[in-house]
Amino acid sequence: MPEKPGFSIAVLEPVEGKTGATAAFPYDRMTVERFRSAFPGARWRDDLRAWFVPGTTAERRLNRWLGREMAGVLAYADDRGRDAFAFQAIESRYLEVADDLLIRTPYSKTVVEELRAVPWAAWDGDLKAWRVPFRSWEDLQRCWPTIEAAAQRNEAAERKQRQQDRRGTPGQLETAARAAERQRRRYPVPDEPLPPLDQVVMTHLGAMMFTDVTGGLVDDDIAKSFYPDVSTAGATLIWVTWRKPTHEELVKAWPARWAADDRDRARGWWQPTIEESRVARRKAASTERARETRR
Repeated sequence: MPEKPGFSIAVLEPVEGKTGATAAFPYDRMTVERFRSAFPGARWRDDLRAWFVPGTTAERRLNRWLGREMAGVLAYADDRGRDAFAFQAIESRYLEVADDLLIRTPYSKTVVEELRAVPWAAWDGDLKAWRVPFRSWEDLQRCWPTIEAAAQRNEAAERKQRQQDRRGTPGQLETAARAAERQRRRYPVPDEPLPPLDQVVMTHLGAMMFTDVTGGLVDDDIAKSFYPDVSTAGATLIWVTWRKPTHEELVKAWPARWAADDRDRARGWWQPTIEESRVARRKAASTERARETRR
């Protein structure tokens, strides 16, 4: 069976007595609906970022489904999208036409978020470009103005000009002060109870892993200026050092069963829920992909 771009099927070793295979493919609502209809016992696995289908014949059934359901559908959609593109093409220095559509822009969170929402779009690390098949042309066309505007804002010359325009303004000074404080990699916590070390926790600044308790006292003015959401409630605030967890560490982190209450949030750190973990995972994955892109 010919391979379909973006699809992968893998057999898993038995885990807790369960055998089966996984299927990974770019998100598309209709594709997911057809898949769930064909495999009602399939379950999404966050740790594998794939659908798990139980059973000793899972791989064979997945391959048969892929051949039956997808053969011809994608080719027809690509042909239709190619015709639509030829009728109303976009002229842009960020867009190149090849076997599919190649998009290269300066790094921008907005661009990444927009392209991740386009069905079948995928990052090609070798080409350092986003690949969007013609079947997704209409979706790409709708968000292209946002993508191009974000790309232009993140050109080196544009960023430099904005920095020069903002230099010395109150907003720039406040932003610089916050950035300098963030670079210290420290966070205030009550001296009792102390947070766990080397364990994923959620804070008012996002997911963190505390690495050391320095014991240094937190100045009241610094706490009020940069950490207003951390309330001492009569306790003494001390500094702990931190680092950002990796995507793998976030996937392995055990989520809380219930959301943090007001007391935990006032303390400044709490065990993340599965919803909070998912947001942190997406951010970590995006950051790690961006780091690889810059290399």
